[in-house]
Amino acid sequence: MSIMDFQVYDIAIVPLIVGMVALATGLGLPKKFAPVVAVALGVAVGIFYVAPGDVPQGVLAGAALGLSSVGLYSGAKNTAQGLKDGGETK
Repeated sequence: MSIMDFQVYDIAIVPLIVGMVALATGLGLPKKFAPVVAVALGVAVGIFYVAPGDVPQGVLAGAALGLSSVGLYSGAKNTAQGLKDGGETK
C-alpha cells in the first residue's frame, strides 16, 4: 500500500477521534494529555483499520489522522472562545 492509497473517506475518522478524546477528557483525562491520546488513537486506527498489514504506512496515516484531530479540536475551541469573548476571531 502506497501513500497514494490513503482513501479520502478515511478522513471521516478525524471527528471520531475528536469525539473519543472529548469523551476521555469528560471522564477525567487531564486536558494536557488530550493531544497525546489523539495521536495514539490515530496511530492505532491507522495500524488496525487504515493499513492493516503495513505497520509503517499505518503509523504514518494514523499520525496524520491524530494530528488532524488535534488541529480540528483546537481550531473549533479557539473559534468558540473568540466568539464568546467578543464575536471576533483572530
